[in-house]
Amino acid sequence: MTSTLDRTSLDAASAAPTLPGAAERSPRAGIRAASVWRERLIDLAWLVPALVVGIVVNVVNLGGSPQRIDDEGTYTAQAWAIGNLGELTHYTYWYDHPPLGWIQIAGYVGLTGGWDRYEVAVIAAREAMIVATAIAAILLWVIVRRIGFARPTASVAAAVFLLSPLAVQFHRQVYLDNIATAWLLAAIFLAMSRHKQLLGYIGAAAAFGVAVLTKETYLLALPLLVWFMWRGADKTTRRYTLSVSAAVLALFGLTYVAFALVKGEVMPGAGRVSLFEGLTFQLASREGSGSLFDPDSLMSRTVGMWWQLDSILIVAALAAAIAALFVARLRAWAITLLALTAFMFRGGYLPVPYVIIMLPLAAIVVAGVGQVAVELLRGRGSRHPIVVRAAGGVLAAGTVAALVAAGPLWATQLRGFLLADLDRPLRDAEQWMADNAASDARMLVDDAMWVDLVERGFVRENVVWYYKADTDSDVQALAPEGWRDYDYVVTTDSMRTFPTEFPTVRQAIDNSVVVATFGEGAQMVEVRYVDSEQSGLEQASDDGLYAARSLAGQQLSSNPDVGIPAEARDLMTSGVVDGRILLTLAQSSSLGQIDVAEITQLNGDPSGVHRQLVISSFAGEDARGDAAGADAALRFYRSLTGALAPLSAERSDAGVVITFSPVEPLDLLPRPAA
Repeated sequence: MTSTLDRTSLDAASAAPTLPGAAERSPRAGIRAASVWRERLIDLAWLVPALVVGIVVNVVNLGGSPQRIDDEGTYTAQAWAIGNLGELTHYTYWYDHPPLGWIQIAGYVGLTGGWDRYEVAVIAAREAMIVATAIAAILLWVIVRRIGFARPTASVAAAVFLLSPLAVQFHRQVYLDNIATAWLLAAIFLAMSRHKQLLGYIGAAAAFGVAVLTKETYLLALPLLVWFMWRGADKTTRRYTLSVSAAVLALFGLTYVAFALVKGEVMPGAGRVSLFEGLTFQLASREGSGSLFDPDSLMSRTVGMWWQLDSILIVAALAAAIAALFVARLRAWAITLLALTAFMFRGGYLPVPYVIIMLPLAAIVVAGVGQVAVELLRGRGSRHPIVVRAAGGVLAAGTVAALVAAGPLWATQLRGFLLADLDRPLRDAEQWMADNAASDARMLVDDAMWVDLVERGFVRENVVWYYKADTDSDVQALAPEGWRDYDYVVTTDSMRTFPTEFPTVRQAIDNSVVVATFGEGAQMVEVRYVDSEQSGLEQASDDGLYAARSLAGQQLSSNPDVGIPAEARDLMTSGVVDGRILLTLAQSSSLGQIDVAEITQLNGDPSGVHRQLVISSFAGEDARGDAAGADAALRFYRSLTGALAPLSAERSDAGVVITFSPVEPLDLLPRPAA
């Protein structure tokens, strides 16, 4: 029996006001909290394996495959310029894209010290792409759950998004679309908010604004976002919440216009870029990609590349999208995917990374239709179980067929991403330039190399992105003689296949000779020496003589017993130094240190080949004037006979001057292997 004191105490406790936190301490609240944590742990148990495996596959061999391309180099160089030059781009900013995308890259790489952690700048920017992809994958998983699908389905969607070879190819590359995808998914996630809806919708509008200012093509996803906001908005506050969200989105768009307005670059004017011209180029004047059925068109090549990477996902996604039209919770996603696909055929320009915006949509409809197939196969609660199960069987059979076909294709493609070193030719070409070209040499290069070459000590103004040689007045002012003002052209596949409206680059290539080649096929990189005097390259390069001289010059330049000034080293490695000079220097270096003062051309020699050598020290002794080294040098060169015999060998105040005849024997130097 309870005592009077006990009852009094209990009554007082029941009458006492509830203190803050008391509910959380109740047994029922504790059970609810434990249940929530258990649900979160189960979520992580499904999400983490798919996320970890997917990110590992994307990270391993990040710098090896695929090979860097020009677009990657451009976005990387623009991001690098922000942190290292204090400028918005490495050239004049001309409103081709809003700058927010590479500002985000610059922020991430700068904060994490990426420029210092990688010798190849593009790889630092690629790391930022992987971070954006990881965020997008997490958001995708959560969105699939919010749509109403099971955890395994969400994990399948994340795996498709991360592991499809088509996805791996583009997630690894420095494309602004990868960053925009994360912002788009964040916007959709917030648009599906049910609690604190006004705040969620404002966040959705802001995130979508960032996505569009990161990559303007993401404006195409606006109908999907509007649908979720309209459908989910509380009817009593719909007009207000949507109006506020629209105002926020418009504000983001106006910031870009305000940016141009502050700079006085909204409308075209003499000697300046403009927002109007940038938008006109992107929306109207840019050359179209042609027809899918024209094998030589850009569209055919672009779609063909996508198809080669993962034809299974393309077919499965389109088939699943059609099936998803009959599934209420997937219909909006399917319509958006099919609309984006149809938009490709409008006849305009098709960007190569356009497929990136479709990857999360494809993952959602493929995984979602897979779960629907399982649900239909069970046929529970249906008035027509046979029909429903038959439909489920068709979908399930298609899913199984896709999985069976995807296995070998994905394994082969992913193996290439994990093991192939397709970027080595570019790294080797950069190293060759650092070892052999003078620091003040002027060169036309793919933008993928721009930052690396500038950081290796080449003068920034002399490292010219080939696209700017004919399109940037500031660059043209530094090269008044056009192609003749360049010493080297380092060609990649994009440069060899670029449009013909770049005459400076084309003429530089046509009037140059290959002095070093790395890789083969589409990955091949050629270092070409420009003959600015038009001195008969066709004759001089017969039988690979230029390449042979270049190879011998590279080997001699690495000889510690031969002292070579920077100007002479540049000539030797470019293939324009007479083979007899190279061979006799190599022979005489066995007698002791030999120093070259100068290598020059003979007066009246039309070939452009340098055949005169001035030696300032020989066998470790001074060879200028009447010094002892001069006597030893004269004895050595005058003793040579046959093909190596010089035309003359004379003393001078600068050193011993050795001159060879204009007729160079063609069999002195071994030719490089083909």
